[in-house]
Amino acid sequence: MATLDFSFIIPVFNRPGEIRELLDSFVKLEGNLEFEIVIVEDGSTDTSEAIANSFGSKLNISYYFKENSGPGDSRNFGMQKAKGDYFIILDSDVILPSNYLLEVNTFLATNYYDCFGGPDAAHKSFSNLQKAINFAMTSFITTGGIRGGKQQLENFQPRSFNMGLSKKAFMDSGGFGKIHPGEDPDLSLRLKKMGYKTTLIANAYVYHKRRISWSKFYNQVHKFGLVRPILNEWHPNSKSIVYWFPTLFLLGLLISILLLIFDIRLPLYIYLFYLVLAFILALISTKSIIVATQSILAIIIQFLGYGYGFLKSTFALSVLRKKPKEAFPNLFFK
Repeated sequence: MATLDFSFIIPVFNRPGEIRELLDSFVKLEGNLEFEIVIVEDGSTDTSEAIANSFGSKLNISYYFKENSGPGDSRNFGMQKAKGDYFIILDSDVILPSNYLLEVNTFLATNYYDCFGGPDAAHKSFSNLQKAINFAMTSFITTGGIRGGKQQLENFQPRSFNMGLSKKAFMDSGGFGKIHPGEDPDLSLRLKKMGYKTTLIANAYVYHKRRISWSKFYNQVHKFGLVRPILNEWHPNSKSIVYWFPTLFLLGLLISILLLIFDIRLPLYIYLFYLVLAFILALISTKSIIVATQSILAIIIQFLGYGYGFLKSTFALSVLRKKPKEAFPNLFFK
């Protein structure tokens, strides 16, 4: 197929420093492929306009300011303004490797999909905390390695920190909904119902900084857990036992601790074996004892936050029979 015209869509909220780093990585992209950058300021008080303007001589940038309405709506706004026929959506807290656009263009030129997702990785400059959380979020031992991009997957559910979408698919679907987080898998599941195919481009990875503390990481994964039963209700065919694993992990851990009262130790030993294995894999991956140690804490927080959120949301929707917006209004933008 002919070379695509790419438009990068980047919503931003009070993060001018991140935008500078991201735009710096755009300047270093290889391949001389044509692209534009659409920055959508989502009601920020600390804006990125001056940063965007400073790159005006190096990059084709359009900058827009709008009232705060959430990242999904801001992405839709950006795609409506974009001139390309293929949109690549990024979070402001990512950095692109120099071969990123070459990988995307090469893949789509021979394996065209109307929607793709790419994995995330940790840059060597990231903090130990960021590297530990990246391991927890991408390792095979925690998420099956899907987010880490070890394989190409048909019907992959892209995440909007690194997501491609054709103009046709955007126009037909109407783009992202009002829920957040969860707006990205919701869109990919709606596209699937419409007959569009999605995929993972394993080599189109980004460095995802994850601007988070331990408390923010817990809140993030807790929201992920809250959202998944809502998505399962909206898209029943997406239900999977896999989404129960963090909750089952938590319940099993509690039972293992209680069994110590009866001097039954084997279940707890199994959990300890799992954590030791995770530590070894993190140590091999990151080559840092500090990061490997923090990775264990990240895994526990990840399972605790997601598992509890999933259980709470399932109880509210399935037992109390509440509507999603009634049960969790903070997950929805107006």
